Amino acid sequence: QVQLVESGGGLVQFGGSLRLSCAASRNIFRFAIMGWYRQALGKQRELVATIGTGGTTNYADSVKGRFTISRDNAKNTVYLQMNSLKPEDTAVYYCNARKFESGKVNDYWGQGTQVTVSS
Repeated sequence: QVQLVESGGGLVQFGGSLRLSCAASRNIFRFAIMGWYRQALGKQRELVATIGTGGTTNYADSVKGRFTISRDNAKNTVYLQMNSLKPEDTAVYYCNARKFESGKVNDYWGQGTQVTVSS
């Protein structure tokens, strides 16, 4: 088990920036993949970005070149730097920790943080 607490969301204007943080209650090196997902009103949750223990990153096409995911293992924290924000980035952003155990995938989620981009 792990508790994930997101912070850093808020209201920002078109073209602005925000940095989200995800603080984990346990060593994040235990988790193969850490990531950020988002869910806009009336839509399904979607992948934003992931980062592996070795630092390999993966991004949704819609955020490539604008968002950067990073991790600080010493602080058990994962970050999402979001630049050039657009109204379509408006959503609740969730932190995810993924662990592979005995052939199963175990996902852990935070409570989410709201990001609102005004036009």
